[in-house]
Amino acid sequence: MITQQIFSTVIDSQKAIFEKKPSGVQREILDKIPNINGFASIISGLRRSGKSTIQLQFKKKYFPNEGLFLNFEDPRLAGIEIKDFQRLYNEVIARKSKVLFFDEIQIVKSWEIFVNQLIREDFFVIITGSNASLLSKELGTHLTGRHFSTELFPFSYLEFLTFKEFENNENSFREYLSKGGMPDYLRTGIDSYLNNLLDDILIRDVAIRFGLRDINSLRQLAVYLISNIGTLFSANSLSGMFGIKSSTTFLDYFSYFKDVYIIDFVPKFDYSLKKQIRNPQKVYCIDLGIYHQNKIVFSPNDGHVLENAVYLHLRRKSKEIYYYQNKGECDFVVAINGIPQELFQVCHEINSMNIDREINGLLEAMDYFKIKNSIIITQNQTDIYTKDDLTIRIIPAWQWMSKIE
Repeated sequence: MITQQIFSTVIDSQKAIFEKKPSGVQREILDKIPNINGFASIISGLRRSGKSTIQLQFKKKYFPNEGLFLNFEDPRLAGIEIKDFQRLYNEVIARKSKVLFFDEIQIVKSWEIFVNQLIREDFFVIITGSNASLLSKELGTHLTGRHFSTELFPFSYLEFLTFKEFENNENSFREYLSKGGMPDYLRTGIDSYLNNLLDDILIRDVAIRFGLRDINSLRQLAVYLISNIGTLFSANSLSGMFGIKSSTTFLDYFSYFKDVYIIDFVPKFDYSLKKQIRNPQKVYCIDLGIYHQNKIVFSPNDGHVLENAVYLHLRRKSKEIYYYQNKGECDFVVAINGIPQELFQVCHEINSMNIDREINGLLEAMDYFKIKNSIIITQNQTDIYTKDDLTIRIIPAWQWMSKIE
């Protein structure tokens, strides 16, 4: 049992730490987080990507003199149960704050019932969590129509520039490709931090949460997928590897990796959902620093690293991303409500050996989707290619990613 006095003590001690925490780089999604009483605002993302910092930024911007913060992973709250929420509620009422910041509340079974009570009483609740699927499942049960969801990713290229105080140029972009966007790693520069972070996520957010015992196979699979960014995978193609025989188990693991924001998967575009599901998916790592420090390949892999960076930039803006493949290929198809809107090809360097493949694959996709303009993103090349009424712009990634939209 967690007494009201324990809640009071934890809230006071966490408040002192929370409010002394540096505000850091203002995150690009800050202005997109809804600020409406009677709703829960959910921020989900990779562990250690800055969720508590953005809570602080939100508080300072909108509620500088109000707000109660509570991180449920505090050891003093170990064993908390749904019945303890009544005492937490009493403490909230005693403190007379209508703005509540809860971090990792989803570790408490049936937490959504408590939050539903709060928002019905016109509280504004901001919740951060490191598991997208777990949050969404529970939200659909009790908070339907009374919550907003926002995803937070590691630093974008522009946020990286601000954090490092770099000029926007190709050299800075190369540094971004090699370091990624995890705030603590960029601050400390300790490579082992990202090894330990991956292990922590696999154990705490995957193995323990989903009741998995074979942590070794779990880690081997995660590292293998991370090492093969930009590559097509299916559960059947991996059958028998890492001591895992069932394709269903592989699909479960894929889902877990996606849920905790380690790895993401891009399906092939098809107007038939069944065909989408049957086709192999491309795999990408959620952060290039995590990729570089945990990969088991030693080639530079410049093309796929750039492709991964482009994917992450697109993913911050859209969940509907596909690849196109027929006679030719197009790396990314960005859709809105299932309707393709934008096409992107990624090529580290356009040269005489690959220009026909890259251009023709993109032209085929443009014709198929009836899209007149598209982009090839490169490391440092600029050009324009036209054919009939179709236009393809070739642009360096660092210029493309630094545009504020």
